[in-house]
This record gives sequence, structure tokens and C-alpha cells, in this order.
Amino acid sequence: MQRLHVALHLGILLILGFSQVSTEEVNIVHYQPEQVHLAFGERTDSEIVVTWSTRSLPPDLEVGAASVVEYGRLVAGQARLTQYARGTATKFVDGGRKQATQFIHRVTLSNLEPNATYAYHCGSAFGWSAIFQFRTVPSASVDWSPSLAIYGDMGNENAQSLARLQEETQRGMYDAIIHVGDFAYDMNSNNARVGDEFMRQIETVAAYLPYMVVPGNHEEKFNFSNYRARFSMPGGTDNLFYSFDLGPVHFVAISTEVYYFLNYGLKPLVFQFDWLREDLAKANLPENREKRPWIIIYGHRPMYCSNENDNDCTHSETLTRVGWPFVHMFGLEPLLYEFGVDVAIWAHEHSYERLWPIYDYEVRNGTLKDSPYEDPRAPVHIVTGSAGCKEGREPFKGKIPEWSAFHSQDYGYTRLKAHNRTHLHFEQVSDDQNGAIIDDFWLVKSKHGSYQN
Repeated sequence: MQRLHVALHLGILLILGFSQVSTEEVNIVHYQPEQVHLAFGERTDSEIVVTWSTRSLPPDLEVGAASVVEYGRLVAGQARLTQYARGTATKFVDGGRKQATQFIHRVTLSNLEPNATYAYHCGSAFGWSAIFQFRTVPSASVDWSPSLAIYGDMGNENAQSLARLQEETQRGMYDAIIHVGDFAYDMNSNNARVGDEFMRQIETVAAYLPYMVVPGNHEEKFNFSNYRARFSMPGGTDNLFYSFDLGPVHFVAISTEVYYFLNYGLKPLVFQFDWLREDLAKANLPENREKRPWIIIYGHRPMYCSNENDNDCTHSETLTRVGWPFVHMFGLEPLLYEFGVDVAIWAHEHSYERLWPIYDYEVRNGTLKDSPYEDPRAPVHIVTGSAGCKEGREPFKGKIPEWSAFHSQDYGYTRLKAHNRTHLHFEQVSDDQNGAIIDDFWLVKSKHGSYQN
């Protein structure tokens, strides 16, 4: 009778919305999974983490039985859910006035076969999600060509890029998504109802592809609690910073917000900086650079931008670039230069901008006059924060600095394809121009390593 009681009320809950109705108001418990999304596990070649939410935990189930993924290889178009994995559920209480509560479920699928399509659903005996599917990486080796969509600053209002990203995801265009901070606007708003709605919206992308994230300034409320709780990035650092390998690329994700919200203490900044130096140093070892030559870092706030506002990147002494004022401790740009980071990707500005290779405001193009991105002598910075949010577009200065190669106010997102060990290709998609490519360039390197050499 209890399961029948839940089923009778499930349709009402789905119409009214996950966070709009409390369990007290309708006197039921909500067990239905929603907000399903994927991430790479600790091993990108064989692990996927499935994360979802329920309002409450099913009663009287043995440990782990409330968080189950049934999955299996997709064979001849048929989903054969012959395998299962159990995980954990964590209670999350939003910091808002209503102290809205939900349970975040996490299950790791391990020992996945490469180049395989898996179908899965998640939940428990009291309720299951729809059946989704994902494709594992083509090979456990580095010699394949990953394709990604990259963007920041997408809300659940004015999410200009979402429809095209949904369509392209369903067409199998990408191996992963990178969202470079600022979600929902904001996930904590309206007692976290806005966050719930956003996670439901991106399910059409994130339940099919690893959705890799970093925090932005809009996640700050209650010490980034909504962001920390809702995502499942590798590394065990509350999703704030981590790294992962994909094909010939070593991706490094950082929180730029540790430089700006010092009210939460200095420990996150110091811990991240020490971790980053160690991670980059390891990735730059000759034997690792030989195996996986590209290093790409991403974080929310840019070191450089030419926008017409008072954001930190419009100042020469950007905190993330040079570190603390006067003493210049914990500056990131020297690390990027020392360990030969190839590309730095940012968001925050609601626009797109590509820079010439740059270090300390000096353009350091490649040695060939007509090929500035062939063997450049400094990292290449890209700002891609124009996926669409309720705050609108970001204007540019009347006179664009000489280090800025291209800029646009069009809504859109960035595509990256790592073709091989020597060639990366970037494209900027314009939603204003119905998916037209408004900017593209090749980054070509015959050798990788520190720019000091």
C-alpha cells in the first residue's frame, strides 16, 4: 500500500516541481530520482560516476539499496541492464530560510569496457529514473581525439546555448562537457528551487555525457554548499579542484574563487596552490609529456579580458594572475609559464575572447610570422562565458588591447577537438547566428614543456 500511495502522488509532484512542494504539505515521501548527471571517475578510461537526487530516502532498505544503478552494454539497440552497482546517499540541507532537504546519491561504475555504449537507470525499488545511455572513451590509450563543448555562465533563464547543446549531445558530437563556473543564477536561490530546476534542465545533456565543472562566484552562498553537494568530480576535494586525463590532454580544473572569498579562510587557497604546483610538475615530467603532451587548465575568472567593466580581469594586477597584492604570493601565471601549460580557459565575462599567446602582458607568438599559434612561447588564453544567463551580455572597450586577437558578444560556446599530440582545434559557436562558427584556430606544437626553456 505504501508504494501505491507514493505512485498516486508522483504525478502531482512532477507537475508542481521537486522543490515547490514539501513532504509536510502533501504528507508523502518522494523517492523518485531526478537531476541525473555523469562525471568521470578517478580513471577516465574505465569509470563513470552517476549522481542524482531524491527528496527522501526509501524506508527499511539495507545499506546501499537506496542508491542503485542497473546498467549494461547496449546491444542491437536494446538496453540489457544485467549489471548493477550500489553507492551512497548524502543528506543535503540548503542554507536558505526553509532549510530545504534532499538526498544526493552517488554510484561509481567501474571496470567499464572502452569504446562501448552502456544503458543505465538509477534509483531503488521505490522508484527508477528513465533509461539513459553513455559511451565510454574509444581507447584506454592516449592516441584518440576527444571532442568537448566548453562554456561558462549558463543559467536556467536565458540559457541560449542549451537547446543546441542538447541536440549535439544526442547526435554524439562530444565526449565530455566542461562548464567553467556560474550555474543556474543561482543554485541556492528560492530555497534551492532554482538549483533543482537547473539540474533538471541540464539532465538532457549531463545524463549522457560526463559533465565536468568548477565553481564560479555565483556558487559562493553558504560556502559553495549547493555546488559542493550536487556534483561529483574526481580527486576528493569537494569538487573545487582536480585533474583528469582524456586522450592526449591532461585537464586541470581549479577554483579561482579561493582568491576572492577569503572570508572562508586561507586554507583552500594554500591547499589548492600547493596541489596545483605538484600536479603541473608531475604532468610536465618528460616521460609524462611524451605520453600525454597537452596541458589545459580551466577556472572561472580570467587573468586577462578587454571588457568594459570593473571586473578584476580588467586590471593589470589580477589576483589570480599575480597573487596577493604587493607580496605577489600564490600567483598562477608563473606556474602556467614554468610548467608549460598550453591553454588556459576561463569564463565570468559574458562574452567570448581569444588572446594571442601572452605572458605578463607581453605577446609571445610563434616564431613564424603568419603562424602565431605554431610553437607559441606562452600559454593561449580563451574566455568563454557567453552560454546565456539572466544578466545578459558583457560589453567590450572601445579600444581593444593589442593582445586580444578576437572578441564577440554573441551568445555561444566553444568546441575543442584534440586531434593528436601536435594539433588542437578550437571553434566558437554563435547562437545568435544559428550555430555559425564565428572563430576558429589551430594550436600546433612540435614540442611541449616549460616556456622558460
